[in-house]
This record gives sequence, structure tokens and C-alpha cells, in this order.
Amino acid sequence: MKPRGSGVSASVVLVLVVAAGTVAGGTGVAVADTNPPPSAGDSTPTAPVKVDPTSPNLKLPEGATLAPPKVLDIVSVSDESSTKASQPEQRQETSNSTVTYALQSEVLFKKDSAVLSPTATSRIQAIANDITARHVTSPIRVFGFTDNLGSSEHGTVLSKQRADAVYKVLAREMDKAGDSAHTFQVRGYGEDYPIADNSTESGRSQNRRVEITFTPPAA
Repeated sequence: MKPRGSGVSASVVLVLVVAAGTVAGGTGVAVADTNPPPSAGDSTPTAPVKVDPTSPNLKLPEGATLAPPKVLDIVSVSDESSTKASQPEQRQETSNSTVTYALQSEVLFKKDSAVLSPTATSRIQAIANDITARHVTSPIRVFGFTDNLGSSEHGTVLSKQRADAVYKVLAREMDKAGDSAHTFQVRGYGEDYPIADNSTESGRSQNRRVEITFTPPAA
């Protein structure tokens, strides 16, 4: 049986259990964390619902008015690609409320391992610098994910171990920058919440990832 988290792809997607946890300042006691990841959702798009423009149900009832306008949560996605194995694809997702870095597991770890590579450490250092520069005070989420190969139990354990490894470097680098008063939520979701199709290697490679999410202070 092929272990979860394996693969030969060297590309990264950038936006970053046995037990879920919240850790204060990198050394606190873990407590239950039931928050779903920001990337949670159906990875298989569905066809849009057809609308009949002549339907009377589209008309406002007599005396009705439109609801007040509101600002929608707009998400922007930036990607940086390179052919070099040491500079794989990176992805960052930014909405009105959160910033998410997602790092593909092949760049962070060797096959079926939770030991970070030197390249992974430098990437996490850059994210720590970004969080420090933004003066983030809200909890920082570090969530691990795998594909659907191998057993579910193995994937859950491996994804948590990888999330822990990323969290430790992130907390250490923020401490070194004098930014240590943070609470971290660290969790491994295994095969839950895929962002791509697990029936292809390309999709599985995207699903093997660690996400780092935080909420910048309001401007």
C-alpha cells in the first residue's frame, strides 16, 4: 500500500493529528480546535443553475425593495512559477479578512517524512517575516493535509506531524524577531478538505500540503 503523503512531484502550492491543538507562544498546552481550514470546500466544480429570465419569480413583489448593498469577501490569488526544483510554484490567497500560504509537501519534506528540508525552512522564515511585518495579533493556524492514498489513520498522523514541524520553525523565527506573543492552532486533517482531484497525481500533489493562515489587523 502506498503511504499517504508520497509522490514524485517537486512543485509547491503557496496561500502553509492525532489531536488538534492551540498553543500559546509556541510552548503552551494544546486544547481542542474544531475550526475547519480556510480551504475547506468541494473540489469538484458543479454546473451553474440555469435561470429563466422570463420567470415571474424574478420580479419583486408589490411594495418590496432591494436589500442594502454590502461589500463581498473578495479573494485574490497570486502564483509564482519556476522551472528550478529549488524554486517551485508558490501560492498565496488573500481575502478581505485572511491571508493563507499553502506549501506543497514535496517541497517541505521527503517522501513519507515529517523532517523539514533546508529549502522548506527558508520558506517558512519568509512567512514568519511577513506575519511579523503585518503586526498580526490573531491566532495563527497551521494545518496539514494529505491525499487519499494509504490508510486514513496514517494520513492523519503524518499530516499532524508535518503541521507540527512547520509550526515549530514558524514560532521560532517569530520569537527571534521579537514577536512571541502569539497563539497557534495546529492540526492534521489527513485526507479531509481536498483542493484538487485525488484521482490524478497532479491533484494528489496539490492536496499534500501545509497551510498557514492568519488575519491581519484591520487597516
